[in-house]
Amino acid sequence: MNIEILFQIAAVGIIVAVLSQILSRSDRPEQATLVSIAGLVIVLLMIVGEIGTLFDTLRSVFQL
Repeated sequence: MNIEILFQIAAVGIIVAVLSQILSRSDRPEQATLVSIAGLVIVLLMIVGEIGTLFDTLRSVFQL
């Protein structure tokens, strides 16, 4: 796993946190919740690709 994925996840987290705070303070809690959920989905989609790579590596190591 390369370090770039960690930086990307951190960047998404920071952006989501800032947007969520801005929306919460401007009396838009529903949109803040949607931004948080969208950020979570984006990060999960990024991680799914890495998990697939992990399983492929495990298969090749154990020759399954």
